[in-house]
Amino acid sequence: MEIVDEANRLARVDVAGVQRTVNVGLMDAEGDPIEPGDWVLIHVGFAISKVDEAEAAQTLLMLRGMGQDFETELAELRESLIE
Repeated sequence: MEIVDEANRLARVDVAGVQRTVNVGLMDAEGDPIEPGDWVLIHVGFAISKVDEAEAAQTLLMLRGMGQDFETELAELRESLIE
């Protein structure tokens, strides 16, 4: 969504409706800096790869297909204090 701390390479992202701050600095090291509007794969608070919008939509569809397990994960993410 937006870079919130350029010096520390932190960005505000939306994960299925839940907003979090993640580190995008690893993508800089790969020579592919993140910009607002990019779709990324996030793992433990770090953007680890860029994906295209179609791949992101397909992955989200698959996750939603998991039903209650996915909904439980989202609820736990919403309730967490991680920023």
